[in-house]
Amino acid sequence: MIRDTIKDALVTAMKGGDKETTATIRLIQSAIKNRDIEARTGKAPGSDDALVVEVLQKMVKQRRESIDMYEKGNRPELAAAEAREVGVIERFLPAQMDDAQTAAAIEAIKADLNAAGMKDMGRVMAELKSRHGSELDMSKASAAVKAALS
Repeated sequence: MIRDTIKDALVTAMKGGDKETTATIRLIQSAIKNRDIEARTGKAPGSDDALVVEVLQKMVKQRRESIDMYEKGNRPELAAAEAREVGVIERFLPAQMDDAQTAAAIEAIKADLNAAGMKDMGRVMAELKSRHGSELDMSKASAAVKAALS
């Protein structure tokens, strides 16, 4: 389980004296704990790993947006700190699909659903997320689905 891997990495980072990695992993654990609390009252993903992957993907997305804003604001030191956090977080994410694999997955789903145009984009995106949600950045996949359906 990803959760156990994160705990083991925290112990290793603490023993190694890596303060940056320790702080980032603690942020990860805090975000997961918050998501666990939300899941008690709302709809939770089917598996624990799906929940953790969802949290990690959200954290990476937030940091990438921050990096973009810091670079536009001429704050390279803050952008570099966020980039280091992204590196730590991405260690725990499953391997991401490359562009060719993404295109193949979209074409397979398009064929399965007999999707013909933009009106089918919602169905294709929903199926893509259910099949490959942990392996894809859905914002990038959205652009690929648009291109494939138009």
